[in-house]
Amino acid sequence: MSISKRIRVHSVEVLSDDWYLLKKTTFDFLRKDGSWQRQSRETYDRGNGATMLLYNLAQQTVILVRQFRYPAFVNGLDDLLIEAPAGLLDKASPEERIKLEVEEETGYRVAQVRKVFEAYMSPGSVTEKLYFFVAEYDAHSRVSDGGGMEDEGEDIDVLELPISQALEMINTGEIADGKTIMLLQYAALNIFN
Repeated sequence: MSISKRIRVHSVEVLSDDWYLLKKTTFDFLRKDGSWQRQSRETYDRGNGATMLLYNLAQQTVILVRQFRYPAFVNGLDDLLIEAPAGLLDKASPEERIKLEVEEETGYRVAQVRKVFEAYMSPGSVTEKLYFFVAEYDAHSRVSDGGGMEDEGEDIDVLELPISQALEMINTGEIADGKTIMLLQYAALNIFN
């Protein structure tokens, strides 16, 4: 049975339409035992996004970025967050958007990207689906210093790290971003093996 046949929406209330869209939806859900249960959920819709890990197989290195993330700060991170470059699609295809975002953030321009998977990052409350990519880089791929877009509040450091160090940084807690951990583990299993 299609899951849509197990949902009856009763009401949708917009709680905030400022930065992104926050809604409260009340619905009935058809349980496995055949009974209908009334539920209410809030969903945060910020659009879908894309992320990418740049890697250099010959050098055994990856490119990551380090930047301030206010939500991580208010949840206890008293440091800049180390992560793979990423951005919202903004009506572009995932491939187009991630190429532009990576160049803005890291200064590296790549022609060929490979999608490796897609995932819902926090499906209990956030609607975002993230498209994950990898691409190989070399010294000739660098076209600028990167650093992000100042008018978007970005102030980004670009890091080139040995893959072994990046993986160890997951163990030490220096890398705590979910999408980055997923990409680094993918790379360890499928690229640097």
